[in-house]
Amino acid sequence: MSLASWFKWNEPPNRISQRNPSEMVAETLMMELSWQMKQAEKQQRERENEYRKIKTGVDYGWLVTYPKQSYDISPGERLQLEDMCSKIHPSYCGPVILRFRQLIAEYEPEVQEISRLFRSVLQEAAEKIKEEEEAKKLARQWNTKNRTSLSLTTFKSRSRISPFISDIKTISEDVERGTQPTRRVWSMPEFRNTK
Repeated sequence: MSLASWFKWNEPPNRISQRNPSEMVAETLMMELSWQMKQAEKQQRERENEYRKIKTGVDYGWLVTYPKQSYDISPGERLQLEDMCSKIHPSYCGPVILRFRQLIAEYEPEVQEISRLFRSVLQEAAEKIKEEEEAKKLARQWNTKNRTSLSLTTFKSRSRISPFISDIKTISEDVERGTQPTRRVWSMPEFRNTK
């Protein structure tokens, strides 16, 4: 038995598993949610420490140990959010994260409010995706209608109208000659077959 079999460096590298893009989007968005919740919790603790420091005049912050993460959303709500995240198109993942961060910076919500804020951002993105899909559908329908109408406009008739041929009678010719006009619609030229 060789020593090389005991070391892992001679093994082939593990390939990254091919995952569904919707799973990756959901995972990325949920990681962003948990990170924002941790940051909000940290800021909330810092505000409480500042308040205690001002109230008591003494800083005991160095004595306090905080749990890793004390607030977590319920499993049912987490499943709903993951389901909403999986419906987001991969091209919207970045804009959703940016919008979420923008709202967090703007409102500075409490930890409990972050999941509701995240849900509103996901609903906004889902509505925008739906509107764009409807617009694309209408554009496709319009393009197919235009193609059929263009084919009708490019249709050329086999009969040609030549206004300078003397076989075609007009009102002015009948008046000049003093003849009775024939009974037909005068706006239409008269076609005669030449044999």
